[in-house]
Amino acid sequence: MQTIICQPAASPALFSAEGVVGIIFLVTIALMVTGALIAVHAQRLVRAVAGLAVCFTGLAGIYYYLLSPFVAMMQLLIYVGAVSIVIVLGVMLAFPEEAAPADERRTTDVIKHRSALAGPVAASIAGLMFAALSVLGLKTEWQVFPREGEGDMHAIGITLLTTHGMVFELISIVLVMAIIGALVLAQRGRN
Repeated sequence: MQTIICQPAASPALFSAEGVVGIIFLVTIALMVTGALIAVHAQRLVRAVAGLAVCFTGLAGIYYYLLSPFVAMMQLLIYVGAVSIVIVLGVMLAFPEEAAPADERRTTDVIKHRSALAGPVAASIAGLMFAALSVLGLKTEWQVFPREGEGDMHAIGITLLTTHGMVFELISIVLVMAIIGALVLAQRGRN
């Protein structure tokens, strides 16, 4: 088998096909990062789940960009559709807790969940990981592998239920874990 190395001769123009594909790729990455930030920083659980769904949608776009439309569709169906809806269902089933006075709630939250070193340590670890992955991505010679098979639905179904049967079962475990998590959320209350 012959190896093919992708090295563009010159940088693509913005209004060429490669430039538009690059812009779409950056938009899907921005969508994924924005959704993740919303999920992490949201004060309400419903907004966090909405941010998680946006992040999963961006990840599906990345899968589609990597020439895996089946995996992208499964990402949309399983994670955006099923997992997010199950978590929202758990939030809807939860009883609202009585609100504590605002001053007492702020004092308790600051004491329990805030540390002076948590933010700088997390930011430095994230910066190091970003730098390491950027260097790795720029120094690697990326190879294009030829496609195997035609990608018709019959072949995908046969492969999914024979060769990749374990992956199919792991998806069902993810859904069961989402249902259990939703029930835990419903038992603890909305806050």
